[in-house]
Amino acid sequence: MQIFEPIIARLLHFEPIQYIFGHTLWCGLDLKLTPATLIPRPETAEVVARVERLKVKGERFKVLDIGTGSGCIAIALKKARPEWQVTGIDISNEAIGVAKENAKRNSVEVEFKQLDILSDSADSIGTFDIVVSNPPYICEKEKNDMRRNVLDYEPATALFVPDNDPLLFYRRIAKLHLGEFLFFEINEAYPQELVAMLKNEGYTEIQISNDIYGKPRIIEARSVR
Repeated sequence: MQIFEPIIARLLHFEPIQYIFGHTLWCGLDLKLTPATLIPRPETAEVVARVERLKVKGERFKVLDIGTGSGCIAIALKKARPEWQVTGIDISNEAIGVAKENAKRNSVEVEFKQLDILSDSADSIGTFDIVVSNPPYICEKEKNDMRRNVLDYEPATALFVPDNDPLLFYRRIAKLHLGEFLFFEINEAYPQELVAMLKNEGYTEIQISNDIYGKPRIIEARSVR
């Protein structure tokens, strides 16, 4: 019965059924994913939609997907905007392998690299116009709030930070200033802390948006470089 509880909860929250039992369309795109790939969540699709609207079609610019996992965000953006240069990075070599396979199945060219955002230098990562992240790192405090089941996150790429600082991953990305525009899928417990942190790191035009459940889950900001 336990395996069905999260599915029932999602149905009660009116989550589109294709996100739960397997999908043909996600974010308006036909994503062909490996059997090992979990179904992207609706709030992740909202992040993609916001990024996609940021620039008009025809412009060439570079996008970085941090903690790319199975590559869904990077692949969705590349399919929506083929002229964009999209890169996905992840600390997990297993995740990078799955992401590359998914890109091949979707006939898109996305560069995937194994990098650790918490330790690798900005020079080794590069500079981009847009940075997107659905954090693969969680701390013990966050872990205690999560229902650990297969629909919540990918165990291969959800790594635990070495201390109990829930903003560590976000702060590291913000400090690097890798791109002009920043899009985070955030933990809804810390929106105001993240706003304060981004302001302290020199970001402007900070906005918080709710997900389909009405929770503050998406934050976007602009870096002054």
